[in-house]
Amino acid sequence: MSLPKVLISGTIVWASAEVDALRSQAEIFQLDSPSREAFYADLQSKYVGIVAIYRHNDSASSIGVYDKDLIDHLPESVKYIAHNGAGYDQIDVEAATKRGIQVSHTPSAVDDATATTGMFLIISALRQYYPAEVNARKGLFKQGLKPAHDPEGKVLGIVGMGGIGSALARRALGFSMSISYHNRNPISPAPDFPATYVSTLDELLATSDVVSLNLPLNAETAGSFRREQFNKMKDGAVLVNTARGGVVDEEALIEALESGKLSAAGLDVYPSEPSINPRLRELSNVVLLPHMGTETRETQHKMEVLVLDNIRSALEGKGLLNLVKEQRGKF
Repeated sequence: MSLPKVLISGTIVWASAEVDALRSQAEIFQLDSPSREAFYADLQSKYVGIVAIYRHNDSASSIGVYDKDLIDHLPESVKYIAHNGAGYDQIDVEAATKRGIQVSHTPSAVDDATATTGMFLIISALRQYYPAEVNARKGLFKQGLKPAHDPEGKVLGIVGMGGIGSALARRALGFSMSISYHNRNPISPAPDFPATYVSTLDELLATSDVVSLNLPLNAETAGSFRREQFNKMKDGAVLVNTARGGVVDEEALIEALESGKLSAAGLDVYPSEPSINPRLRELSNVVLLPHMGTETRETQHKMEVLVLDNIRSALEGKGLLNLVKEQRGKF
């Protein structure tokens, strides 16, 4: 009996041993189609019979994102798309669901690394370490620098208290910050660390010294953090975004930074990656990182392994381990 076929759409760098182990359960193909058109043709030839797809965002450079058009071109044999990443906005989940294709992601694997990045951005933004480093590299020492702010005693408001938000909260508690969070509903069971649930976003914004965005990008959240939200924040507050750039109205963010409504911001994500708005790059009160959230060997290995575990579970008839929330209860 022939083995089920799995397509690796993207690169696997750290989990080669786990890929080799999967070969006992599946015939594995590496995507080498140079374009979307070539991919569509290859689906009718060398990729015939593919059951599961391992997807990494870097495959977008050759075949594009997994939008409705691409998903509608997938053969009937495809039942699973296992995505490497906590965010999955590059996949049209609705189109996949209509085709009967299950989609997974890697939420837990990214929590620690992304939270560490968020904590770095909080500390760096509060203490204004970026302009201090620029001074040091220019040989200016403390010339023109003003006293910044300590994290101790500040309120961290987390918008989206999931795995990453919880990991960030634990780190912030180590700096003696107080934790508030806003979700649609309180976490159940309650967090195992001190945290106050705030029922409305407006109240969270009005009472937080630092606001961290930890929510997914989807049709509901796209551009949802705009001028109205910035106006409701404390004067001199700090915004940190390790979620997705698309959840923030970038023009409104720049306006808030230039006007002093926000004293600083820490950003790891942008609406048009890899491009970063030149106006942001010119602001000294913004800490900018090039989407470094999961850029560690350990975390990338965990992510790759979790994707492969999802595929293995599916091939064994147990379903995907980390089905995206939009599909829960539908398969």
